[in-house]
Formats: sequence, structure tokens, C-alpha cells
Amino acid sequence: MASGSLSRSSGSTWTAKQNKLFERALAVYDKDTPDRWQNVARLVGGKTADEVKRHYEQLLDDLKQIESGQMSYAGSYTNSSSGGTSEDRLRYLKLQ
Repeated sequence: MASGSLSRSSGSTWTAKQNKLFERALAVYDKDTPDRWQNVARLVGGKTADEVKRHYEQLLDDLKQIESGQMSYAGSYTNSSSGGTSEDRLRYLKLQ
């Protein structure tokens, strides 16, 4: 994605508060959790399981582009959608 913005590219608007809840939910419900995306959506509120899964997949795509130098950090999810979390936060989220 050229813009690197999860809010625009995932097809729905994500507020800074929802992104923070999303990050917290990923810390609670890791990749081995049954019904992970339903649980994450429930904690975020106002999003479906499909929306949170697409949001996560876009986050991973953005991270790959940042790491490969194809996208500047300034244009990524961290600045445009979640209120300026660090690049280390993206790496942490990738492990979840």
C-alpha cells in the first residue's frame, strides 16, 4: 500500500483509542488463542473479527515495508493511526 495508513487501507476508520485497545488485545490474545480475532474485536469494540484481522495483516505488511526500506517510518501505521507509538512497538506487535 502506498499510503501505509491502516485507517484508510483496511476499509474502516480506526481511532487512536481503538488502535491502543487493539494493541492491548493482541498482547492478551496471542496467535495460539482460539477465536483470537473475535476476542480482539470484542475488546476493541465497534469492529468485526474480519476487520481486526485485516488491520493486523496490514500492520504486518507495513512493518515489512518499513524494514525493507520501501516505506518511511513517518508514513506508517504508528504515526498516522495510533498516536505515534514507536517502531519497536510494531516489532512487538509482529510477534503477537
